[in-house]
Amino acid sequence: MNPGRSGLLVLISFLCLGLTSCSTVSLSRSGYGRITPDVGATEVFESYLVNPDYRYYISGVDLNPNAFMGLHRDYRLESPTLWREVDISADRMKEIVDGMRSKAEGLMMFQYGFEITDNSDTPIGIWYSILDARTFVRINEDGTVRINTPAQDTYERREGEGRSGPDPFIPVF
Repeated sequence: MNPGRSGLLVLISFLCLGLTSCSTVSLSRSGYGRITPDVGATEVFESYLVNPDYRYYISGVDLNPNAFMGLHRDYRLESPTLWREVDISADRMKEIVDGMRSKAEGLMMFQYGFEITDNSDTPIGIWYSILDARTFVRINEDGTVRINTPAQDTYERREGEGRSGPDPFIPVF
């Protein structure tokens, strides 16, 4: 190989590594947290365990909300928000979780628990919803947290599926 050419390849390699490391640093400080599937969070909701360090919020109707979230008391939601804080007890949690599960099962779906983390991967809360109820977590400079509610028609979008078309569990050839 030509010595000049190999030097150019080395230089390009170092430049690529440098750009990659810069982008990694900027992503880790971007202010976005994550909502990741978590078996432990599922168990907490489905065992109706209330964490006194959390404030609890729902999005959607009271009986079967689109999403149910517990956010650590050290964090405040950005205002205004469509989340509604609920007075929580084990009985109230059972009512909400059972309503959500019943609605999902009627649509042949399942509810899942998720861990909410901030931009440094520190856990700040838990989330419970169907997989289609998507959103994002943004940690603002003023210390508030922006967690948009999932689409208000989360369940309704799925209610019509399979009724006018083929059964989603039977392959169509």
